[in-house]
Amino acid sequence: MEIKRDYYLKKLISAEGNGLVKVITGIRRSGKSYLLNQIFKSYLIDERGITESHIIQVSFESYINDDLKTPKALGDYIHGKIIDQDKYFILLDEIQEVPNFESVLSDLLMLPNAEIYVSGSNSKFLSTDIITEFRGRSFEIRVFPLSFAEFYSAYSGGDKLDAWRDYWTYGGLPLVLLQNSPENKMYYLASLKDEIYLKDIIDRHNIKYPENLEITLEIAASMVGSLTNPLNLANSFKSKKPTSKISDKTIYNYLSHFEEAFLLEKAKRYNIRGRALIDTPHKYYFTDNGLRNAITEFNQLNEATLLENIVYTELRRRGYSVNIGVLDFREGNLRKSLEVDFVANKVNERVYVQVSLDINNPDTLARELKPFSDIDDAFKKILIVGNNITPHYEENGVQIINILDFLLG
Repeated sequence: MEIKRDYYLKKLISAEGNGLVKVITGIRRSGKSYLLNQIFKSYLIDERGITESHIIQVSFESYINDDLKTPKALGDYIHGKIIDQDKYFILLDEIQEVPNFESVLSDLLMLPNAEIYVSGSNSKFLSTDIITEFRGRSFEIRVFPLSFAEFYSAYSGGDKLDAWRDYWTYGGLPLVLLQNSPENKMYYLASLKDEIYLKDIIDRHNIKYPENLEITLEIAASMVGSLTNPLNLANSFKSKKPTSKISDKTIYNYLSHFEEAFLLEKAKRYNIRGRALIDTPHKYYFTDNGLRNAITEFNQLNEATLLENIVYTELRRRGYSVNIGVLDFREGNLRKSLEVDFVANKVNERVYVQVSLDINNPDTLARELKPFSDIDDAFKKILIVGNNITPHYEENGVQIINILDFLLG
């Protein structure tokens, strides 16, 4: 099965010639290796006419290249392949398998005729690690699981609504599409959660009590889209496991581990009028709906929650930074606030986004539109809804669009 990832391919293409190491990061099994080794390599050969002799490709996921898993062996191998002054494309997949790989990349950056692309996904290779090591010398390309548009392009199990139900239930990890039954999809996702993601974090951080780590992840999954902080989560933990003496600091560390592994992201609140971030409380969203649902054992399939999680991730996938909007106001002697689900920013662009499962009730529609009327700037305002309505604009300029048109448009 071939799934086009044109958004990321364009990023790889545009990064050529920037003098930096191109670092492809993201959650495991999101398709980074396929992007680098198949899609990008095919582009170089078929569209650019680059000969295979000028593409130096090493994947450390295979035992075949075990003899190159030292900095000296890898460096010697690459230098031995460069025999002229023409441009070479160096593609190194799962580079974290090479101890002290940073020294190899530093050496390769000195080559005037080389473009360097590396990918890595397990807990030894997080964006924070390599970006810190190569500050000012690396360009990160964050890969997310499949968007719904990518998912639908390869979906063969029914029509668009069937694809949508599968997507919000089982998520967008590419290999989910190859599982031929709901049971197989659930088993695959549960296996990833236990054998890949949690195991990586436990090994990397020498977690003393793995059960506590897993319980924390379960609590975070059950609280998607809810305002919280480590202290709230610690209290929830103690209600679930009364004998535990876990601290909010430990919970904070666990959440940081999940963020570093790309399992979830923290969205801070943003005071729209005051133009300032509010440190706490905040919300957490999962990078993939399927993994979130697997963590809750598919017992908390709240459509409104899943819809909000999908919209957040889609905005992030499209390159926006995303915060939770807060509008403070006074009503008599009382200080109150309204919330805008998402304030999405990218360069000089801003979009205010509300998400609602259903707006057939006039009171629901009025409640969702209310925060927009109190925002006194001219940035775009969108209400994304779960029911199948025709996209249109309200008189106040708010665009209302259904979720599938938003995801496919």
